[in-house]
Amino acid sequence: MSTVVPRTVTSPKKFIIGKGLLAQMHEYVSDFGDNAFIIADEFILGRIEDEAQTELKLQGITSRVERFNYECCEAEILRLASLAEQANTKVIVGVGGGKTLDTAKAVAFYRKLPVILYPTLASTDAPCTALSVIYTETGEFERYLFLPQNPDAVIADTSIIAAAPARFFAAGIGDALATYFEARACYQADGVNLVLKKPSRTGLGLAELCYQLLSENVAAAMDAVNNQIVTPALEQTIEATIYLSGVGAEAGGLAAAHAVNNGMSAVAELHGAQHGEKVVFGLLTQLVLENAPQNEIDNVIRIIKTAGLPLTLADMGLKHFREEEWRKVAEIACAEGDTMGNMPMAVNADDVYQAMIAANAMAERYR
Repeated sequence: MSTVVPRTVTSPKKFIIGKGLLAQMHEYVSDFGDNAFIIADEFILGRIEDEAQTELKLQGITSRVERFNYECCEAEILRLASLAEQANTKVIVGVGGGKTLDTAKAVAFYRKLPVILYPTLASTDAPCTALSVIYTETGEFERYLFLPQNPDAVIADTSIIAAAPARFFAAGIGDALATYFEARACYQADGVNLVLKKPSRTGLGLAELCYQLLSENVAAAMDAVNNQIVTPALEQTIEATIYLSGVGAEAGGLAAAHAVNNGMSAVAELHGAQHGEKVVFGLLTQLVLENAPQNEIDNVIRIIKTAGLPLTLADMGLKHFREEEWRKVAEIACAEGDTMGNMPMAVNADDVYQAMIAANAMAERYR
């Protein structure tokens, strides 16, 4: 008798968005215990000490801050998990970009502890998902670590996110832009979402709302982030890039765009490109594979250009296109178990290779 795979909607227990929330860390930590292990990016360490740790101490909460060493790899996860164990930690707090937060989630998983995440960038939807993307120590995609639970709380401090470089904010728009198209493909294929269940109509609806908010707010949101101010358009875009993109992708599923991104991790010249920038190229590849309607492509390109995202591979930093290298990208993208299998049609590595060339040519035309 075959097992019926259920459809799912999963999300963090809390998603909170507003100004000045770093200073309120004690309110969220106290729900879980009196000893916090904070994993943080280097640039935010001073603010954590000044704004968060002072108040944590006043509230009788012990805290230790450890700098994240740049790569979400097995060695870094085990290093931090060992330090958390030595500190008799009750709750893990991650403060930083996508890889920092993925590492915090993995450490919490191995230590069987609750996790609170403070994204400092709206560059990916990593904060909300029950998933960590594990890389090798040299930065190549290795595997997905599927987690049994979503984060306990995701706290989006808009004053921190608005102060980040516009390139990172734009990368979050790029990552979120693919959400609806991938969820739509996965739903049509009756594929597998990020918690290894069937995609739900709710997940597809959240992904579609994500696309709607980006379409409506991208120009005004970029105005805000370029001037390091907080506006309603900025808040709605952060809601899309962090929450709706994460929950929409998790419940709705991924497809070609993220599979191509994973393959692109093998191209050394693109190691300086942001995750969301590579996902944008993956999305263009997916739209070619689907032979998407012209009006859809026009709007996607409008959002990409308004956000100031790179359109072509050259824009992303590629100096030399080598066929053997990009055929390897296509092979990785089509690897068994990756999300290319969620496309509604059969796709092989040669199809992807040719679609990538066509996507780059299309991007050059739109430039």
